[in-house]
Amino acid sequence: MGVHDGVPEASASAPAVSGRIASIDALRGLVMVLMLLDHLRETWFLHVPVADPVDARTTLPAVALARLAVSLCAPIFIALTGVAAYLFGTRHSLAETRAYLLKRGLVLMALEVLYLSELYWGVASPTLWLQVIWCIGVCIIVLAALIGLPRPVLFAVGLLIVCGHNLLDPIHLQPDQPFFPVWAMLHQRDVIALPFWLIAKTTYPVLPWIGVIVLGYAIGPWFLPSVAVRTRERRFMALGFTMLGAFVLLRLANGYGDKPWFVVEGDAFRTTLSFLALTKYPPSLLFLLLTLGIGALLLVALERTRDASAVAALAVFGGAPMFFYLLHLTVLRLLYHGSAAVWGPTQGSVFGVASYGWILAWYVGLIVPLYWPTAWFSRFKASRRDIACLRYL
Repeated sequence: MGVHDGVPEASASAPAVSGRIASIDALRGLVMVLMLLDHLRETWFLHVPVADPVDARTTLPAVALARLAVSLCAPIFIALTGVAAYLFGTRHSLAETRAYLLKRGLVLMALEVLYLSELYWGVASPTLWLQVIWCIGVCIIVLAALIGLPRPVLFAVGLLIVCGHNLLDPIHLQPDQPFFPVWAMLHQRDVIALPFWLIAKTTYPVLPWIGVIVLGYAIGPWFLPSVAVRTRERRFMALGFTMLGAFVLLRLANGYGDKPWFVVEGDAFRTTLSFLALTKYPPSLLFLLLTLGIGALLLVALERTRDASAVAALAVFGGAPMFFYLLHLTVLRLLYHGSAAVWGPTQGSVFGVASYGWILAWYVGLIVPLYWPTAWFSRFKASRRDIACLRYL
């Protein structure tokens, strides 16, 4: 969802296409494609609830593994949004960059409240769901305020938030206490009463994600043309393995960074699930170490891949991520309501499928139909740089 047009270098095996860094677009596209799988589950398999973190004792193995894979989406996407903001700033003044980020953040917040919340939960619903697009919008606006700080300070701020926010977990405010709405937005997943009988659900508390986007911005210089591709790859390899090593050590210690894991007697698979079952709302330190560590290694893999067609295909989704996000959610809602109108509720009070295999079948069946309009829009966006509003999609 970030803009980084005009940065000339990508990698030896994944060159810049139309002025974009192909490996960034491809990694963003990969997480968008993974996101489709999770949203299909939320469409056709909503009658099978998934806890946060998943319950290793009871969750379906296929759902748990898929949930683990799609956990990569938000951390990688928000980190790349920070990278993209830095690269945008290399071609614009500080004031221009701040103005763009402010407008972009407000557009995303408006889309969440005015379109996505109604799309998913109905126009008549009194609930505003402040989900990932709202969260990204808030993070971008906060980043706009911080980008004038020296890079070492940004690193320190990002690390302090990501590594230290779990110390705030014991703080739990009640609705009648001062600063409850602010704290519910920042770190406490909760419900906020609004005027006119409306309520807002803070699905994505933003504080840890602010740390992620700030760190993404701080590593933006690694993508400058002056940095050799192999140097960037070595940095991301070191970063990825360091984060994964820190994850393993902290998780084995079972003391800080997330809820404790446990041994399921006689079941090594579910014990492993418990070890990997991490908190996303808000994202724990261990959740971010695992997902961003994998993301760093995936970026290197995409830069080194010899399959240019796969990188190019993923880059299509990553080159127009907001368009794809709005498109696939709209398609899924139309399919759901159409099916419910024809066949009625099939799983309790909702329409759904009986097995997770059908989710995978829908996933395979929808990727190509969603690819073609996204590819068309990506080409249109690249060819019409004179249309300023396209930069927000």
